[in-house]
Amino acid sequence: MPSPANTAALTNEPSISLLWRCVLAFGAGGLMPLALAPLGLWPLALFTPAALAWLCWQQDARTTTLSHFSFGLGMFGVGVSWVFVSIHNFGNAPLPLALLMTAIFVSFLAAIFCLNASLLTSKALRQTRSLPLYLCTFCAIWVLGEWLRSWLLTGFPWLYIGYSQWQTPLAGWAPIIGVFGLSLLTVISGSALLFILKTPSLILRLVTALSVIGLWSGGALLEHKAWTTAKGEAIEVALVQANIAQERKWQPDFLMPTLERYRDLSQQAWQADWLIWPEAAIPMLYHQATPFLEKTHQQAIQSETALITGILYDDPFERKIYNSVTGLGLASGLYHKTRLVPFGEYVPLENWLRGMIEFFNLPMSVITSGDENQSGLQIADHRIATAICYEIVYPDLVANTAIDREVILTISNDAWFGASWGPLQHLEMAQMRALETGRYVIRATNNGVSAIITPDGKLAQKSAQFVQALVQGEVTPMTGTTPFMRWGSALAIGICLLLLAVAVSANHRYRTSSP
Repeated sequence: MPSPANTAALTNEPSISLLWRCVLAFGAGGLMPLALAPLGLWPLALFTPAALAWLCWQQDARTTTLSHFSFGLGMFGVGVSWVFVSIHNFGNAPLPLALLMTAIFVSFLAAIFCLNASLLTSKALRQTRSLPLYLCTFCAIWVLGEWLRSWLLTGFPWLYIGYSQWQTPLAGWAPIIGVFGLSLLTVISGSALLFILKTPSLILRLVTALSVIGLWSGGALLEHKAWTTAKGEAIEVALVQANIAQERKWQPDFLMPTLERYRDLSQQAWQADWLIWPEAAIPMLYHQATPFLEKTHQQAIQSETALITGILYDDPFERKIYNSVTGLGLASGLYHKTRLVPFGEYVPLENWLRGMIEFFNLPMSVITSGDENQSGLQIADHRIATAICYEIVYPDLVANTAIDREVILTISNDAWFGASWGPLQHLEMAQMRALETGRYVIRATNNGVSAIITPDGKLAQKSAQFVQALVQGEVTPMTGTTPFMRWGSALAIGICLLLLAVAVSANHRYRTSSP
């Protein structure tokens, strides 16, 4: 039996009906994304998971599951409803159908979030009396749920609560435990506040408060730790943001205006060491664009510039199309994207869905994924870790790629998401990759935000959205590895599994020792 100090005294708590629990959970879930970009109200990341933990404490499986589903509906309904823009505005789905498809997508993600509840109320982990053990279990399951979303059905690694802390003292832990570790520290901090409010023991309140202060103070001290070091001189880079409207990008009559726009915007940038064009900047297949590529290559050679551009590469032998990056001028190499966007670049269950509606027939939804092991891009003796669009949101993928490379380059076309929060959330995730790897991140986009991100996650230079722009600045090649680059997410996930193992053991002892 747990001691009185470790037992929750809930006898004076008001009774809350199932309906109101779901309403409160939905509201808490809707507030959670406000902790992320663009609003960055990071304290909400502490309070909203704690609110869900409180609503589910000592509740049966049905109540816990419905509360989690309601929280998930609010969280994903607010946080990723920008998919509606892609489906309706650019997939040309009628408004009712677009709303229905968005609702199905959000409900599916909320259902995955419900798996947390099934673990929390399982026989092996169910805690009836020990609040500390329940909260530790809740925190571990929360992070394991985020990790599950990173790979289940190719993954949708969005709305991780750890991203909210990139500008708080907890960010100092990022080079060690990554975004999943920051998620764990975030939900632990919020749960600790809940425990302090509920436990009657003054000593336990003090110990808990000091422990949380220690976590945050440790992060503040680690912010001054340099895990990587500069290698060589700074490199001048220029990022071209052409702001090509998505609905016109692939129209044949807009091909020449697109190429002319990139040519004109680049005129002021040929003196840069590296010139970067965004994802699929050249709206042609590689072999169709050979004359333009050769002319641009020669101009880059004459200017002693390395030009890197996104383009669709058509393999003439395998008859496959890749979303790729190629180097011209002083840059060399070719990289094919490995993590594709469902529906945008390939159609799941293609034999069933292709042709049903226009959204399932998007012009570039025939992309093939590249091999996991590619040599990638190189400029002189500098090797570049490359992530095309969606790939930058996978922490372990980027860390593995960057481990023997000096700069991270990510190119994207966020025009698919319009003026929604999606592009700004995307930028925030790129900032976390800089923190995790101790590398500069160069982010070139079609319509913003294009940016140069320093190894501490700050924006050295950035563009506005929806404008033609040329972003110029310097990056320094970095050498060395952070602990996260060596261990990846294994450390954070291992801690969560250890917490679950302790909870299972404690629950087993409690059941066997009770009458």
